[in-house]
Amino acid sequence: MRTLLLTPLLAPLLIASAFAGTEPLPQLKAYEAQPAWLQPIEPLRISDHVWQIGTSGITALLVKTGEGALLIDGGMPQAADLVLAQIRKLDAEPLRLILHSHAHADHVGPLAAIRRATGAQMVTNAESAAMMARGGFHDIHFGDGISYPPVQADRLLQDGEVVRLGAMAFTVTFTPGHTPGSMSWTWTDTLQGRPVRIAYVDSLTAPGYKLVGNAAYPHIVDDYRRSIARVRALPCDLLLTPHPEFSGWNYTDAARPHPQPTSCKTYADEAEKALDERLKASAP
Repeated sequence: MRTLLLTPLLAPLLIASAFAGTEPLPQLKAYEAQPAWLQPIEPLRISDHVWQIGTSGITALLVKTGEGALLIDGGMPQAADLVLAQIRKLDAEPLRLILHSHAHADHVGPLAAIRRATGAQMVTNAESAAMMARGGFHDIHFGDGISYPPVQADRLLQDGEVVRLGAMAFTVTFTPGHTPGSMSWTWTDTLQGRPVRIAYVDSLTAPGYKLVGNAAYPHIVDDYRRSIARVRALPCDLLLTPHPEFSGWNYTDAARPHPQPTSCKTYADEAEKALDERLKASAP
């Protein structure tokens, strides 16, 4: 048997001819966000010590205490300078701690830059820490399409653990589903001097997710159901969510920013209904 050896000059010509007439490979496309997710707004006071400092379509909460400030979520990667400017504007330095909801680019995108600029400690759980360390790459549902600058964790949490800063105590409740590391946070502040139990509850949506037969996340439906039940039982006088419309907020209306208040129970009930409808539609 004779073996055909390709010379360095001949090989590219034969390869090119083999693919003649085929479509070119697609161009890379940047992750594009909804306009509201990128629209800066003035800081909006939520309660006596809590401000929304993100964009009109994404929540980033700043909490001021007697021993420095704490940030929960930051928005898209390009929001880092905005968030840092808002912190300075509210005279909230030093920033001591950074918490978050889930490790997608539209919520933890700027946290590496904010951590680097402020020296604040990044507090998360093991599932989210792994995802954030690789900058969102190899996401279960989105692959490498929503990456962001990697950020390293300084402290790993257990479910139900309490994070304290000054007189404020933030309890984490693991609510996996939207991501395996999704977290919700509850704490008590005051509103016009009266105690108010605040719940910052992570997304319970499943945007385009494969819910049945998902080899990368076999128990995703079980996680959603457990998380929905946990959200329903949270202490919750005032509900906030990473995307404000899910909890009835309109951050662009400073005079009436919360026109349709939503309870944790209602939020959970609506998520459960949507999940059931998705499962019914995907049934054979």
